[in-house]
Amino acid sequence: MSRPTPLSARLPEFTWDTLDAAASLAAAYPGGPINLSMGTPVDPVPPVIRQALADASDAPGYPLTAGTVGLRQAMSAWVARSCGAGVDGLGVLPTIGSKELVAWLPTLLGIGPGDVVVIPSVCYPTYDDGVRLAGATSVRADSLTSVGPTSRVRLVWVNSPANPTGQVLPAAHLRKVVDWARERGAVVASDECYLPLGWTAEPVSVLSPEVCGGSYEGILAVHSLSKRSNLAGYRAGLVAGDPALVAELLKVRKHAGMIVPAPVQAAMVAALGDQAHADEQRERYRARRETLAAAFTAAGFTIEHSEAGLYLWLTRGEDCWQTVDWLARRGILVAAGAFYGPGGNQHVRVALTASDAHVAAVTNRLSG
Repeated sequence: MSRPTPLSARLPEFTWDTLDAAASLAAAYPGGPINLSMGTPVDPVPPVIRQALADASDAPGYPLTAGTVGLRQAMSAWVARSCGAGVDGLGVLPTIGSKELVAWLPTLLGIGPGDVVVIPSVCYPTYDDGVRLAGATSVRADSLTSVGPTSRVRLVWVNSPANPTGQVLPAAHLRKVVDWARERGAVVASDECYLPLGWTAEPVSVLSPEVCGGSYEGILAVHSLSKRSNLAGYRAGLVAGDPALVAELLKVRKHAGMIVPAPVQAAMVAALGDQAHADEQRERYRARRETLAAAFTAAGFTIEHSEAGLYLWLTRGEDCWQTVDWLARRGILVAAGAFYGPGGNQHVRVALTASDAHVAAVTNRLSG
């Protein structure tokens, strides 16, 4: 009797494992490696959030999948402030970070074999991973006209500000995507984890009235506190939008035990209610971005897009792995553009998530 095919067989090699050789090369550099590849926050968790977590640490009972009343109110209020959304008719739900929702959203929506999910041509690998887990088919497209007349599209992912490119999609473009999807009964999922980090362009949420027309029908916006509040280790995210879709997600997640721990829910309330720490963190990233952009430009790199978000999208007009190797020999580890789709084969992604000391050291290593 044959065993079933492992679910992992549907997935490619884990993205970051392919950087092992470059990581070893960077580690051999005098002074050690500077990791600009993954975008992991390095700054402290703000005290107001840590205190909220500690105060809620005596939590022997099961938490609510839907989130506490206080958390639901905090999420709705934050989305209204940050996305220009109205609280009335808005569904909200806490998630265990944003990656798990991205990976499982097609499955949670009942998407499966025979269905099509549209993802950006260059994008976060987990969009495609989620489609593979559901057994559906991915189509990479930045223009929906290239998708064709198929009625099989069930979900369209948009990402603005984009990871890895930092590109910001204008409201008019997003509105066309929403209209196109509504005509076909498809869901639009907008990954807006970098929405608070606009630099040379102002990002707009899919929940903004100029995009959604004042109706949340068929749209979901995904947000994360990992970068805004340095909470990557807490796994704190949220999804907001169509209340019927959010209710469906809640039903399935309750069965599956996909629950944000109670102390983390309390920490999220504190994080969402405090703008001062987010402004301070944004300023750190702004300064690091300025320094890194100048250093890489001086070293002969071209910066493309990168008008928002937490990354610089760079090219030297060569295969990305040559660039990864060139930088690794200088003790600098970056992400290969090939991670994000064939359109990234001549680019690398550089994260702004390094300490000030490491950012300064990058300048010295590139100029040496």
